[in-house]
Amino acid sequence: MDLKAGEVAVVTGAASGIGLALAHRFAQAGLRIAMVDVEVERLNEAVEAVAATGAEAVGFTCDVRTADAVNDLATRVVEQFGGVQILCNNAGVADTGDPWFGPIESWDWVLGVNFYGVVHGVRAFLPHLFGGGHIINTASMAGLFPGLSPIYDASKHAVVALTENLYHQMNLIEAPIGVSCLCPGWVRTGIFDAERNWPAELGQRPESSPVVETVKGHLERAIAEGLTPAAVADLVVDAVTENRFWVFPHPDWLEMAADRWQLVAEGTNPEPPNSVPGMPPRDQLAAEIRTALGLG
Repeated sequence: MDLKAGEVAVVTGAASGIGLALAHRFAQAGLRIAMVDVEVERLNEAVEAVAATGAEAVGFTCDVRTADAVNDLATRVVEQFGGVQILCNNAGVADTGDPWFGPIESWDWVLGVNFYGVVHGVRAFLPHLFGGGHIINTASMAGLFPGLSPIYDASKHAVVALTENLYHQMNLIEAPIGVSCLCPGWVRTGIFDAERNWPAELGQRPESSPVVETVKGHLERAIAEGLTPAAVADLVVDAVTENRFWVFPHPDWLEMAADRWQLVAEGTNPEPPNSVPGMPPRDQLAAEIRTALGLG
């Protein structure tokens, strides 16, 4: 669909990173922006920055983990703007807790934001898009092949499956609603510091797992050297205007996903890639992790 001045875009996770870049990019196209986030202070600063460009931007505080909160968000957005044409379910977090021996709340939090945040967003806003619109769900290359983090990977695999099903169903009923799945690799965002927003009701924030602590420096460097959020936002807008499902900001990662699916097709046991772009070789990481776990 063509982006038209005056249309409305809803962006979750809009206080920083890809979400903020999307808000700026839609504002550049003349859209009005509903900027949604759980961090009040950062959200206010982000809204001010987008509004300073001359765009109409309004901030909405919302915890996307709960259906009631997102349903209320949809009501408030429609009351404020009169409708919605673009929905970006972009809010996301990454865990650092131990998935197997740490508290189950790590799973609850990550799946609540990354997966249920998308579920709630689609369910709440889809009825408002049948006049014509587009939904962009932020997944990850971690949604196409596992091996980065069990909790995060599981959440992003679920987003890919949900989004592809939504795409098929919108086409089946010939709805005027486009659907895109954003699968980035390393992007310069603060997601590695996402536990700053750990919900108080989930209790004490889990300690970082030995595996994460071991590879933390590598992860931080990879993210710091990653793609800019603005470059990702440009690709998202291209996908919307071209009605394209897949958005791959890091096409060089696709070979790993293709290799994984070749093993699936052959019925061969899983084999992780020898290296992930931006990270040390697998043998080096394995040795570092085994040492940290006291396995020699």
